[in-house]
Amino acid sequence: MSMERFIDKLWSPDGAFDHPVTLWVTIGLAAVLLVAPLVIRVIGRVRHLDATAMRELNARHVTWLILVPIMMAPVLIGPGATILFVAALSLCCYAEFARATGMFRWRAVSLIVVLGIVLTTFAVYDHWYGLFVALPSLLMIALAIAAMRGGEPSGYLQRLALAVLAYLLFGVCLGHLGYMANDANYRPLIISVMLCVELNDIFAFCSGKLFGKRRIAPRISPNKTVAGSVGALLLTTATFTLVGHFTFAGQSVGTLPRLVVMGAIISIAGQLGDLVVSAVKRDLNLKDMGTLLPGHGGLLDRFDSTLLVAPAIFHYIGFFQGVGLDQPARILSGS
Repeated sequence: MSMERFIDKLWSPDGAFDHPVTLWVTIGLAAVLLVAPLVIRVIGRVRHLDATAMRELNARHVTWLILVPIMMAPVLIGPGATILFVAALSLCCYAEFARATGMFRWRAVSLIVVLGIVLTTFAVYDHWYGLFVALPSLLMIALAIAAMRGGEPSGYLQRLALAVLAYLLFGVCLGHLGYMANDANYRPLIISVMLCVELNDIFAFCSGKLFGKRRIAPRISPNKTVAGSVGALLLTTATFTLVGHFTFAGQSVGTLPRLVVMGAIISIAGQLGDLVVSAVKRDLNLKDMGTLLPGHGGLLDRFDSTLLVAPAIFHYIGFFQGVGLDQPARILSGS
């Protein structure tokens, strides 16, 4: 494949709505966003919500009005836009993490984490899987050296541990989400996974409010309950099994048992990712990692559930059929 054809492929919206999952999820999201103000108003009257609660709900709606197009547009535009969007998300999440933990004070270490995210993005964009899997080991070596900070042992483990955690979460884990864009079926794949990740949070919240009593980890996340977790697991698994039936029709991973397992992985990994970031926030005595998204907190507060889902689903699909194996590899770097 020539460079021109490769670039056209990476940045072409042709066939954006050819797959029914992409089409119907896009229409469904637009419909939900349109009727949401009416639903909020009805809930406010039925539950007699005060002005503060109504402002919170309206703020969340406005945030989703902005987030959904920002998230959907790159996927519809093409694989290249999707990969760069994930890279931008990774860097923004790292920026929030670095501010909250004070990592920006350690310039050399922080620079290497950013460099690692950039190199991971190059490996994903180039569809160079060998570099993609080699970078974590190489970055660990670089971070271990940089964290010595001119031979100063005081705080070494803290600097190194935070840097390694940051690169693994925002470079490697989110990098797997970007790598899915190298698959020929990437649009319905990414859309169905992200849809169920977000629904998983909603299902957990609703189930917890209706039936929740016993807390899972009250010192880490006081609002998470056993009922909420189980409800999310059942509902997310059922939802993904249905959506996945169309997303993976005719593929090795598209059998009923494998779709059920994949749905359960999304729910469990999503809840654990949320708990991981919640543990970081509690350790830092923070409510949110940022303030960018009204009603949600920061980007990391919104996308924490995706952190562990992306690599889990990537490798689950990879075990049965691979991701992007039928697509040209190493076009930029040369194979």
